[in-house]
Amino acid sequence: MNAITAAITAVGGYVPDFVLSNKVLETMVDTNDEWITSRTGIKERRILKEEGKGTSFMAIKAAEDLIAKANIDPLEIDMVIMATATPDMPVASTGVYVATEIGATNAFAYDLQAACSSFLYGMSTAAAYIQSGRYKKVLLIGADKMSSIIDYTDRATCIIFGDGAGAVLFEPNYEGLGLQDELLKSDGVGRDFLKIEAGGSILPPSQKTLDDNKHFVFQDGKTVFKYAVSGMADVSEKIMQRNNLTKEDVNWLVAHQANKRIIDATANRMGVEEDKVLINIHKYGNTTSATLPLLLSDFENKFKKGDTIIFAAFGGGFTWGSIYLKWAYDTK
Repeated sequence: MNAITAAITAVGGYVPDFVLSNKVLETMVDTNDEWITSRTGIKERRILKEEGKGTSFMAIKAAEDLIAKANIDPLEIDMVIMATATPDMPVASTGVYVATEIGATNAFAYDLQAACSSFLYGMSTAAAYIQSGRYKKVLLIGADKMSSIIDYTDRATCIIFGDGAGAVLFEPNYEGLGLQDELLKSDGVGRDFLKIEAGGSILPPSQKTLDDNKHFVFQDGKTVFKYAVSGMADVSEKIMQRNNLTKEDVNWLVAHQANKRIIDATANRMGVEEDKVLINIHKYGNTTSATLPLLLSDFENKFKKGDTIIFAAFGGGFTWGSIYLKWAYDTK
């Protein structure tokens, strides 16, 4: 028998209906469409406005989309990994709730948090479970309600982030398709450059932390940009070199949608042509854990069985990495 590899066999996605455009942001903070577009590539982002609905709502929608398209019985799902930086609430796992709500009651579930690299790290984790031979169907969901932690008077962050969710199913493959290699990195030097200062064990919530607006995302944009450009480009180039891949061998670059200039720098370092670089940042902004699966959901009809795909991401902490995957199916 051939060795087990872990392949993506189905995808799903969901974004909220409400569109927050650059034009609307111009009325909220001191910014303008031209400035945002030229520096980030973002034209609009989706926002989950309904009161009482959180990350789990979008995760459930994305999972249900995948289940319906692939005609899967949720009872056959062995585990659910919930990649998110914005769980519904502390302590109680969002992934556990999502698994129950979609009918995956035979699965065990948990949350995985590595900021914007959460889904990429989740791919590695899901693949390891499949390759162990113990599990046959692992559902990996990336979802974030970033609007819940963004200060819409802070023009440095409110222009960047949006809400959304995407899901993929990993299953065993015996044709050598699926995840081929990974190069994952982290460095605690990033702890102070992209964070939410209060709400954790060091600085628990208090009236003072609320008054001081310490429960929103803070980002040192220039520093994060510098590390992200070098980090994503470096690992993407190295994973190609390690697997003797040329630019002609790469069919698609699926890169974290944080900033169009970071994506372009990564593609240039890899030597990958523009038409192989998948982009939807202009529509959704940075949806954190959801950017990679939303790309797969949006562009699924372009993929062919055997296509070589390079994934790349960079997140707070810092966390970053690249994954080399061979696509396992033709779109039906």
